[in-house]
Amino acid sequence: MANPLRGEVLNLYKNLLYLGREYPKGADYFRSRLKAAFLKNKDVKDPEKIKQLISRGEFVIKELEALYYLRKYRAMKQRYYEDNNKNK
Repeated sequence: MANPLRGEVLNLYKNLLYLGREYPKGADYFRSRLKAAFLKNKDVKDPEKIKQLISRGEFVIKELEALYYLRKYRAMKQRYYEDNNKNK
């Protein structure tokens, strides 16, 4: 019988893989790190431990989204607001 959390783990992996496309160090770097992290924990059988790892992965998703929003904000600010230091 398959583990009922398997679908959640696969969904987490797919979401992280999608978010990693725009990672600052490159998609290949992110993909290799993501794969290594998931392979490191592939033998975990305890449902509580798996839930902890899933919640950690969801935290990483939130951090990546915050990183991307910050980068987008900085780019918008740089384009549309003049730098006060240049005028001095």
